[in-house]
Amino acid sequence: MSDSSANHCDYLHRHSSASDSRAAERRVSWVLWLTLVTMVAEIVAGTAFKSMALLADGWHMGTHVAAFLISLFAYSYARKHAQNSSFTFGTGKVSSLGGFASAVGLAVVAMMMALESIERLVHPENIEFKQAMVVAALGLVVNLISAALLHEEHDHDHNMKAAYFHVLADALTSVLAIAALCAGLFLHWNWLDATMGLVGAAIITRWSIGLIRESSDILLDRDLETETGKRVRDLVEQQHGDKVLDLHNWSLAPGKHALILSIETASTRSADQYKEDLRQNVPGLGHITVEILRSE
Repeated sequence: MSDSSANHCDYLHRHSSASDSRAAERRVSWVLWLTLVTMVAEIVAGTAFKSMALLADGWHMGTHVAAFLISLFAYSYARKHAQNSSFTFGTGKVSSLGGFASAVGLAVVAMMMALESIERLVHPENIEFKQAMVVAALGLVVNLISAALLHEEHDHDHNMKAAYFHVLADALTSVLAIAALCAGLFLHWNWLDATMGLVGAAIITRWSIGLIRESSDILLDRDLETETGKRVRDLVEQQHGDKVLDLHNWSLAPGKHALILSIETASTRSADQYKEDLRQNVPGLGHITVEILRSE
């Protein structure tokens, strides 16, 4: 591949990434406004109708508004500093940083929901079920619309994934709130209103822990001896007959890895030739460092 072709491919990659980021940013912005309006409605209604499930859902949405603001900041910051040379490996990890911060926010939300639910179990209050149920149903509809907006291609974007999980958590608490209000209205199980808050807190905690682990692996440059590393070893050792002395592979951004490779070889191939071969045969490699030790 010529230098001009490589530069053209790099341009297309950056242009595509920027377009994807802007599209994701727009979707998060739409969800932010939907969540903000619903949050206000649920907090006001939950306070007026004395429903813990509805009030918890409203405050839960409030923390998600803050999380979406973090997501929007992450997209904006990464785009603004994309060409800043002081970021040695680019700003790809800003997405994972936003996802990590949002996941921590999810865990805090779960703890607050659990504490408030326990308080309501100990000191129950009279609930106006019918009015609260209407608002909870409205919140569920908004959450489903938001989930549809964020569902597309969130698997490799921790920032988008965090926003998507926040919306799923909102949808969950809305479902639990509706179920608890129905049970209270028809079965007089008033205690279920607070109990559903505890169930929701447990599920949200599990989601947040999973996202914290996934995003922290990238933030801490955990060595990824996965499919990319295996393909590099196969290319160098099986196809070229050389020996891999040392290999470090970590994530720079969603779908883009850095590689440091030390090779022992009897061939006269240069480091640049190895790099070009790796770029052509192992997808997702960004920064590549190759060290060659000549064997006798």
